[in-house]
Amino acid sequence: MYSIIQAAGWPIYILLIASIVALALILERLVVLRRSKILPPNLLGEVIELYRARQVTAKVIGKLEENSPLGRVLAAGLRNERASRDVMKESIQEAGRGVAHELERFLSALGTIASTAPLMGLFGTVVGMIEIFGSTSSSGSTNPQQLAHGISTALYNTAFGLVIAIPSLIFYRYFRARVESFVVEMEQQAVHFIDTVHGDRP
Repeated sequence: MYSIIQAAGWPIYILLIASIVALALILERLVVLRRSKILPPNLLGEVIELYRARQVTAKVIGKLEENSPLGRVLAAGLRNERASRDVMKESIQEAGRGVAHELERFLSALGTIASTAPLMGLFGTVVGMIEIFGSTSSSGSTNPQQLAHGISTALYNTAFGLVIAIPSLIFYRYFRARVESFVVEMEQQAVHFIDTVHGDRP
């Protein structure tokens, strides 16, 4: 591996840093964006039971906020349970926007790496091409060692840029779709909660 890095020249170090950052972001999002952590399966039912049993207190709302992103959205609704439907809906939507922004954290950075990695690889290719042209002296003779190093730099950087960009783009699109599905499901559960609260009113 070290011999490949040496053959690829100094531009490969930029790509290595990008690959480490991309891997860290992917692993972090895989851990954070788990369905059980974002949308606990029985949370809505438990909250509705607590509401109907009139057991909703400030302490309960505080624990609900710390429970999960869905809990944060439902807690915003509970804080306005006595308000009109529109006010309650608006508070839930505001909390939902904050949650959605949090779920999308680091995705723009991953998308940036996915789009710029081929360009970084192209930069390494250009550096390699400069070395290739530089291996030819004014007398027409070539330096074989410099020529070989220039070719290695061009090819390795191009390949490594693509190796970083392809999985980064795949995971970026996967995480985007996952966040969107979570947000839609959260909205559906929030609407059901609002209907339940206002439907139970005399």
